[in-house]
Amino acid sequence: MKLILLACLAAVAAAAPQLDQAPPVAIIRDDRVDNGDGNFNYAFEADNGIAMEVAGTPGAGGQVNMQGAYRLTFPDGTVAEIRFIANENGFQPESDILPTPHPLPLHAQEQIRFAQEQRALGITFE
Repeated sequence: MKLILLACLAAVAAAAPQLDQAPPVAIIRDDRVDNGDGNFNYAFEADNGIAMEVAGTPGAGGQVNMQGAYRLTFPDGTVAEIRFIANENGFQPESDILPTPHPLPLHAQEQIRFAQEQRALGITFE
C-alpha cells in the first residue's frame, strides 16, 4: 500500500506543470522626490526596457494632477511609449500604439451639422 501511495505521489509530482524560471529583472534606475507639499516626481527603469517618469502636483479640486510617460518593449522588439496626463478630466493617454475610432460616416456628420444648425436657430424637439 505504501508503495502504491509513493508511486501516486511521484506521478503527481512528475505531471505538475514546470514553470520556466525567468531571470530576475534588475532595477537600473529608481529616483524619487517628494517635497511634502503634494509635489512629487519619480523615474524608474528596469533592465528589460520598462521605464516610467511621472511628475505630480496638487490640483485645485483636491485631486493629484500628473503627467508623464511609460515605455515598454514588446516580444517582437517594438518599443512602445505612452505619454499621459491625469487630472480632473481623468486619465488621458497619447500614443501611436493606441487604437483610434473610425471617422463618422458622411451622413452622420451631416446629421450632426444639421442638428447644431437647428439648435443655433432655437429649434428644439421634445
